[in-house]
Amino acid sequence: MPPPADIVKVAIEWPGAYPKLMEIDQKKPLSAIIKEVCDGWSLANHELFALQHADSSNFYITEKNRNEIKNGTILRLTTSPAQNAQQLHERIQSSSMDSKLEALKDLASLSRDVTFAQEFINLDGIFLLTQMVESGTERYQKLQKIMKPCFGDMLSFTLTAFVELMDHGIVSWDTFSVAFIKKIASFVNKSGMDTSILQRSLAILESMVLNSHDLYQKVAQEITIGQLIPHLQGTDQEIQTYTIAVINALFLKAPDERRQEMANILAQKQLRSIILTHVIRAQRAINNEMAHQLYVLQVLTFNLLEDRMMTKMDPQDQAQRDIIFELRRIAFDAEPEPNASSGSMEKRKSMYTRDYKKLGFINHVNPAMDFTQTPPGMLALDNMLYFAKQHQDAYIRIVLENSSREDKHECPFGRSSIELTKMLCEILKVGELPSETCNDFHPMFFTHDRSFEEFFCICIQLLNKTWKEMRATSEDFNKVMQVVKEQVMRALTTKPSSLDQFKSKLQNLSYTEILKIRQSERMNQEDFQSRPILELKEKIQPEILELIKQQRLNRLVEGTCFRKLNSRRRQDKFWYCRLSPNHKVLHYGDLEESPQGEVPHDSLQDKLPVADIKAVVTGKDCPHMKEKGALKQNKEVLELAFSILYDSNCQLNFIAPDKHEYCIWTDGLNALLGKDMLSDLTRNDLDTLLSMEIKLRLLDLENIQIPDAPPPIPKEPSNYDFVYDCN
Repeated sequence: MPPPADIVKVAIEWPGAYPKLMEIDQKKPLSAIIKEVCDGWSLANHELFALQHADSSNFYITEKNRNEIKNGTILRLTTSPAQNAQQLHERIQSSSMDSKLEALKDLASLSRDVTFAQEFINLDGIFLLTQMVESGTERYQKLQKIMKPCFGDMLSFTLTAFVELMDHGIVSWDTFSVAFIKKIASFVNKSGMDTSILQRSLAILESMVLNSHDLYQKVAQEITIGQLIPHLQGTDQEIQTYTIAVINALFLKAPDERRQEMANILAQKQLRSIILTHVIRAQRAINNEMAHQLYVLQVLTFNLLEDRMMTKMDPQDQAQRDIIFELRRIAFDAEPEPNASSGSMEKRKSMYTRDYKKLGFINHVNPAMDFTQTPPGMLALDNMLYFAKQHQDAYIRIVLENSSREDKHECPFGRSSIELTKMLCEILKVGELPSETCNDFHPMFFTHDRSFEEFFCICIQLLNKTWKEMRATSEDFNKVMQVVKEQVMRALTTKPSSLDQFKSKLQNLSYTEILKIRQSERMNQEDFQSRPILELKEKIQPEILELIKQQRLNRLVEGTCFRKLNSRRRQDKFWYCRLSPNHKVLHYGDLEESPQGEVPHDSLQDKLPVADIKAVVTGKDCPHMKEKGALKQNKEVLELAFSILYDSNCQLNFIAPDKHEYCIWTDGLNALLGKDMLSDLTRNDLDTLLSMEIKLRLLDLENIQIPDAPPPIPKEPSNYDFVYDCN
């Protein structure tokens, strides 16, 4: 007979005693269980004790999380969080440097636990730590020459504890003094600072900027881009990552009128070229967190274009009209004409109208009207002027080449530029906030100060080339734009390292090549629509679905590392989840760092029997997406979120690292529950595998016409004399 669901068998340790095996009744109050354990070891004052996990996390067991205790869990009897917090509060104020250092080390470790953190914060622990940072460091700095390692470790543990305590979101960031901010900023501004201190200080500054408008202003006064740049020129990728994170935070929270000014400062300090040299082209792999920060910087940089993208042209603004006149002058080398009589004025208007038609504007009389649509607004005109001035030969060639054609195959440069700018803004998601999970940065955009304009220049030449290859007319305009978008998207997926490499990728993606790719994809998707083939598909589909199911389950057995996301601060906190080989238990647990390869089952402290799973929910239905916070507003995070619901009001919450892993896990979990696998990945895999299997089975029928109806069954023979009886 199986044990009751409320009974959990655990082992409990106590220093100096043999571990006890006991059954915990989850219906009993936790205080009663602790009393029972204390009585077993003859320990008085049970209210001064608590239970905690004996693994590396050392998290306390509370009424809220006690349901996470599973059979076979090892627990430890220890002093209560309140008692422990009180003792550490006293120890970190010790006059003995060794005792103080040991206490701060323990505090840095214990502060990860929200239960302990709450008790320590209740004792004004945050205030004590800030006081130690503000005033205590001067006292210890005098001793640096004789005990520098001790001082560095002490400050590092103090800042680590502070970061961990603040990460729980219990205390508002608005409560900190200017003196504390100045002190943290001084650690960043000072050269030769210990790596761990610098790393924590950068993390604190990032959190301050992201979580408080007042602190943003104070931090911006203390930290300049020039002081951050040297940290990017080092070799420590963690420091580089935190430095870019601070720059991104300052960029993100800056008022609209300050962002362009800040971008100009970044350009003056050559931030782009420093990142390109010391980060992107450094002789080491870029980790996920660095890739994310580069992606954020890329998005924020392109978002500076939003203002121009959403600005309509004012047809009455002479400065804006002069840009169009300049485009005409460069293309046709026309000299400015003096004011003349009304007759010559009419003649000049007629000439302008003709030239504007050659330039490919929709409105030949007043081309300014072409730029009143937003997006792309004035951004399109900016791009056209940049192309005309910086790539003058290519610009003149495209305009004259198309203006001299009379076979209706001319490519309208003006209209094309406007639509292309709009399309590129959509591809790069100009104006959208960066995603919390994405790390899709493009190295080529860090190779030029005017990368978007150069990107446009390459693509407008591609559009003209594709137009000619398609022998398109004005009626084919939308078709050409679709082909160009496909060419650009396919080239971007290869992550070219430079704009020249991007250009060469596009050279290989001619219209003919795109047609071949489309034809190949069409054959995979639309071939074999005759009735016999469809019947064959239906027959082998269950076999293919079973194959996909096994692949999904095998991937779950291998496991995946998930990132713990936090709306207050992005951190390298990970946890791992994998399915047992017998498909009966999910093993999961926290990790200190991103693993290299699989994580063994025995190192994952928590378990969830598959039989206990009630449902799998996704997106907005997930409990962690319903909580208050910034994450729920992020569309990309919503698309990667899923939760396992089990027992009563218990859940295991996930945010997949990418869409592929999301599909793998939701498919695998649905398969475990006996439900259909409905993801896009399953649909694509099914189509691919079905197509391959059909083609393999039909290899012997090549060039043979398959009839729509089966051949008629022949009549029975008049006798069966030809049958040979083997018996």
